Amino acid sequence: MAKLPPLKALQAFDAFGRLGSVAGAAAELGVTPGAISQQLRKAEESLNLRLLERRGNHVELTSWGRIYYSEIRPAFEQLRHAQEKLNRIRSTSGIVISCLPSLAGKWLAPRLADWQMSHPDANVRLLGKGSEPQLGEDSIDFRISYGDRIREYDHYIEIFTDWVVPACSPAFLKANPVAKPIDILAKPLLGIEWDRDHKAAPTWSDWAVRIGAEPRMTRGEMAFSLSSSAIDAAINGRGFVLAQIAMVADDLEAGRLVVPFDLRVKLPQAYFLAWDRAALSKPFGPDLRAWIISISKSQSAASTGVS
Repeated sequence: MAKLPPLKALQAFDAFGRLGSVAGAAAELGVTPGAISQQLRKAEESLNLRLLERRGNHVELTSWGRIYYSEIRPAFEQLRHAQEKLNRIRSTSGIVISCLPSLAGKWLAPRLADWQMSHPDANVRLLGKGSEPQLGEDSIDFRISYGDRIREYDHYIEIFTDWVVPACSPAFLKANPVAKPIDILAKPLLGIEWDRDHKAAPTWSDWAVRIGAEPRMTRGEMAFSLSSSAIDAAINGRGFVLAQIAMVADDLEAGRLVVPFDLRVKLPQAYFLAWDRAALSKPFGPDLRAWIISISKSQSAASTGVS
């Protein structure tokens, strides 16, 4: 029997295959990008095959990598399903919220902690997931997602449409001053490439049109698959990011990011909240849904700049 690659290497490869980037895999597994790259090399060495190749600024699966990923993917999906089922059985009285990863970490999680403090008897789990769950069947009570995927659910409500604005760290702005909006386009820019199932987020070319400038080519731009990774790169002084207002509100308030020119571009679609009907029969279920809708109304006003 052929020797399998180490489990950590397979786990890193599975995460890369699903998310399409080293940064995304690192964020999901809670390790550094360097650790992911090391595990991917171990997988290649164990199999004696090239699983990945670099194309410009991106790393992609080779033909061998795509074949291997298609074969191991069902096993990891089954493992995740088993884990989630065990967690659900262990916490049958709790409420499980699934949310897009960046929105979960940058927007919902800090606010959910406040709600939990005011409801100390509630048991809530927040899962950052890019893929859409089967509510109820996947032991998920609520789902916060984006765009056309709303059609996959029976019970849902649109909650808010976000806007993006150019932001950077104070230190970066001091070292790279801008006198007018168009000057931003000549600085290092951080891009975000969403899942192909979603309508694309506003790009730097879209923002250039917003300020009356020529659409900008993406040459020299560093792109991320997760909005949160791009925002973190901006906080670390790597350049300007077209950041969603909902995701950077806390960073702006804390002074980790600044917006030199408040010129916003609207996302093409809205976020929505979906729920399993049985979730409203659980303790705190209706209260949690009402609270999410309430903070979403406040976020809608903040994102549009309405006081």
